[in-house]
Amino acid sequence: MMPSSIALRPTLTPFKQFYANQFGTKPQPPPRGTTFASKTAIITGSSSGIGQECARQMLDLNLSHLIMAVRNPAKGEAIAKELRKGHPMAVVDVWKLDMLHYASIQAFAEKCERELRRLDIVILNAGGSNQAFKVNKETGHEESLQLNYLSNALLGTLLLPVLKNKRSPGAGPGRMLFVSSALGVTSKFSNVAADPLLPSFTEPYVSGKEQWNLGAAQERYSMTKTLVNMFIYKLSTLVSADDVIIDGVEPGYTKGSGLDADVTGVLKWVLWVVKSLVARTLEHAAWTYIDAVDTKGKESHGCFLMCYRNWPFHALMYTPEGEAATERLWKETMDELDFAGVRGIVESMKH
Repeated sequence: MMPSSIALRPTLTPFKQFYANQFGTKPQPPPRGTTFASKTAIITGSSSGIGQECARQMLDLNLSHLIMAVRNPAKGEAIAKELRKGHPMAVVDVWKLDMLHYASIQAFAEKCERELRRLDIVILNAGGSNQAFKVNKETGHEESLQLNYLSNALLGTLLLPVLKNKRSPGAGPGRMLFVSSALGVTSKFSNVAADPLLPSFTEPYVSGKEQWNLGAAQERYSMTKTLVNMFIYKLSTLVSADDVIIDGVEPGYTKGSGLDADVTGVLKWVLWVVKSLVARTLEHAAWTYIDAVDTKGKESHGCFLMCYRNWPFHALMYTPEGEAATERLWKETMDELDFAGVRGIVESMKH
């Protein structure tokens, strides 16, 4: 069995990690015989990019019921119409989900509990990177932090009991996949000692103590994925892999992912050139999702997957300072999301 991510130790420089992921790893298609027959899956952000490609591939592998969780239902329906044509035996539903609003997330989770007979797989694919500094008016948090970390933490937690209680008979544990990034293991994390931690991602930019620029935007995206990995690890220590296997995956630097959609000017042209030279295809990126939710088993519970195997976390997570930050992040996240009853849900999932 592969060692878990927390049992490994980071040894590669950021460049060597990038090289290993983009060039040193051969894309691995789903093994022959892979099937999602009789299973139900939710994919957030599935009206474009890797999420859309993953939806298509899972339907090709006989997925019985797909819920496309999207912010724009009209756009989602246009995609779903094409998917239904190619997969007439499957049920393809489009449900509204706005990850920037807690009420929308709660309503979506309640609908899952109320209307779904089965739920086997949740792929938390929705995310993004903001080149401009934006604060979520509802929560007061910077939007990348809100979207990539806090909102996914809420939705993931709310869907845990649904996965546990509505998984298909005989299908094994439910599967919950957070989409992470290799950048999450190389972030600077300069505010690791901040207490409280969550406000330190927004307040310095609001007050003018720090300036938001392209470098800050890149670091913020990286940091949100560090937080995702911390959350995955902590949550996995409280949830049994016999009920739900929780892990995160790095899909790779990918053409057509839409991650840099708001980039403009010379940088947009530079990124286009770089992606043309080194980025992987949407097909290959979606293979990493399928590997994570089907090929991998309990050995990946609480792990970060890259290069189709368990990969070390951020180096700080192996230090006393990083361990303290992980615990502080967990407590602050539970406090932030307490209105939705997350503590009670986690308590009910304990093994």
